[in-house]
Amino acid sequence: MPPVSRSASQPELTALFASVQQHFLGVIVPLWQGPGWNAEMALPYEALDAEHNPLPPQRYRAMACARQLYLFASLIGQVPAAEERAAALFRSLQRHFHDAEHGGWFYSVDAQGAPLDQRKDLYTHAFILFACAHYWDKVREPLVESVLNAALEVVARRFATGDGLYDASLDRDWSSLGSGPLQNPLMHLAEAFLALLSVREDIAVERALVELCTAMQKRFIDPQHSVLMEKPLDSVDNWFEPGHQFEWYFLLESSELLRGSKLHASLEHAFAFTEQLGVDQETGAVRAMLDFKSDGGSRDATQRIWAQAEYLRALTLRPDSEAEVLRQLQALQQRSLHAGGWYECRDEHGEVSRRDMPSTTPYHLATCYRGLVDYLR
Repeated sequence: MPPVSRSASQPELTALFASVQQHFLGVIVPLWQGPGWNAEMALPYEALDAEHNPLPPQRYRAMACARQLYLFASLIGQVPAAEERAAALFRSLQRHFHDAEHGGWFYSVDAQGAPLDQRKDLYTHAFILFACAHYWDKVREPLVESVLNAALEVVARRFATGDGLYDASLDRDWSSLGSGPLQNPLMHLAEAFLALLSVREDIAVERALVELCTAMQKRFIDPQHSVLMEKPLDSVDNWFEPGHQFEWYFLLESSELLRGSKLHASLEHAFAFTEQLGVDQETGAVRAMLDFKSDGGSRDATQRIWAQAEYLRALTLRPDSEAEVLRQLQALQQRSLHAGGWYECRDEHGEVSRRDMPSTTPYHLATCYRGLVDYLR
């Protein structure tokens, strides 16, 4: 595609984004206000099928509840009844998932609301922290800040390993499961720390975030290509995921505190390499997993909507990216969105491979669109 100047591409991009955002507010969000909402449990169903019927519930996850809490908190003032829904999700987070005996939050409950997977995982706690920070910013209720502080305390006291990193998973009573640190929960913890710092000053969190990113650089960055691996460098059977590379890049580039850090420099250096290996140049599709040992050979070529959204969001912070932002938003609209919602996955040949719509995906679209709003501003 030939270069397009910002002034030339802006009207087309603005019009396209207005259409995509209307689809989000008019089609996707109502799915989770209506058919995706289990009013009896006051929880979102895990997923809807293509006809908007809930998939038979096997479980409800605290992480999914927290992502929807973020979604509706972000829509307060924009969407009717968003504040009421956010309040219901916040209550459900405490009612269904909080562990009164040991503290923290369970991973999941069963279809009847009884504790199912009672382990404590960092990914879940990071999303609770993230969602509560955004929700508290909107409502400023003492109870929300109390839960926010409790999540912070649990992360610092229970998950921290003392070297800037955090265990990915612990047993219900906080005993070790030998999980060690993993990239994805740590990324969402960094995201949660940034969310908290955007709504209040917190020197301890600022220090923890810098220490986390310093440790990520040391333990997870491949020295040859500067890509961020999914497991620590000394792990067996390691790989990297372009979607996570782009997600980390956005977090680091958008933060005054982290921009200019060694980790930021690594992700900046690896951006073109990740695009070259992880993005289909013809369709713009982002591949799921790349093999570290074969110089980026595809390990899983599934094309997931969340990775597409993260690439688009990252591009909004790249210099001279106007043409590519427009191209990728077109790709997202044409390949992932449809009149009834969205396609979660396409296979390596571009054929739709998942038609169900998980309750966790609107979080990725909401954060992507928020990035586009800032870009167009």
